[in-house]
Amino acid sequence: MNKLKVCVYAICKNEVQFVDKWMDSMSEADLIVVTDTGSDDGTVEKLKERGAVVYVDIVKPWRFDVARNISLDHVPEDVDICVCTDLDEELEPGWRQKLEKAWLNHKPVNPGPISKTGRYLYNWSLKPDGTPDIQFFYFKVHERKNFRWKCPVHEFVQYVGSIPLETVYIDGMVLNHHPDPKKSRGSYLPLLELAVKEAPDDERMRYYLGREYMYKGQWQKSIDTLKAYLAIPAACWNDERCAAMRWIAKSYFRLGLVNEAYSWYFKAIAEVPGMRDPYVEFSKMCYELKDWSMMYFLTVEALKIKEKSRTFVNMGYSWDYTPDDLCAISAYRLNMMDQSLEHAKKALEYAPNNERLKNNLDLIAAAQKK
Repeated sequence: MNKLKVCVYAICKNEVQFVDKWMDSMSEADLIVVTDTGSDDGTVEKLKERGAVVYVDIVKPWRFDVARNISLDHVPEDVDICVCTDLDEELEPGWRQKLEKAWLNHKPVNPGPISKTGRYLYNWSLKPDGTPDIQFFYFKVHERKNFRWKCPVHEFVQYVGSIPLETVYIDGMVLNHHPDPKKSRGSYLPLLELAVKEAPDDERMRYYLGREYMYKGQWQKSIDTLKAYLAIPAACWNDERCAAMRWIAKSYFRLGLVNEAYSWYFKAIAEVPGMRDPYVEFSKMCYELKDWSMMYFLTVEALKIKEKSRTFVNMGYSWDYTPDDLCAISAYRLNMMDQSLEHAKKALEYAPNNERLKNNLDLIAAAQKK
């Protein structure tokens, strides 16, 4: 018998195509509560048919934090644990047992009463074969009381209570994202610009705005915004600072300012030496520039890092065949055939059906025999 009352809650609009898989995935919860924000494609009817409790609330002007708070307000007060997901996400089977086990076995650091929030593995994107691509630990599990959502976009659930808050790591609980490729993120940029206007000293929103400018190819705006982020006194999270430096480096490179790009990649590595991403991204730039010696050095250093970050996003290309592939290519160009062959073999182990990797291995093996 379940010891805790668990509720999954979500917001949605016109996502009928996801309802069945989402409801199947969330069925281990005691209660599923959905706030629809104006569907006209049958989403509401389908959710009700599948057993969800559905409310309809129109949010104008649109803000994700407002919608999330409305949805949280619909969760009954007697719920012990809230799990917020979106309809294009699926929890892997057995998640409820893992959640309860972690929650009940958590040993408090602080004496006396505490509040709890949970972190679990989130596969933000999956490769065509279903294996993880971009991964990080997510934060949308929390107690019912004393939590509110904050920020118009890239919203997060903020603790507003007075007793100590502790994080529970829920080993084995995995959420997979299956986004609709047709779905636009066109609202993100104006909402982020609004968020920075509302709270100029909010480092998190300024970081996301700078990153969004990069996504849009607005390179100079990205550089200026991310440099402003780095200058904010509260911007002291090394992992995020490292990411900002990586995006600045990429933006400088796209502007043709190579020396600046090199400088900022070095800064990113110095900020968090134990994360693969800046090494691999720097190496990919060096490939375009045919800087084989730097490329080889960076990939060798990246491969020395054996553990993914538990505190920040892990890019898929840093943990698949890419580092070994880049290492093999640069070693080949440097006439280091033994090393090139070794890494070409390792790259192919990650993707045995990749024709380019097979051809590279054959080419390197033939060159080594000469």
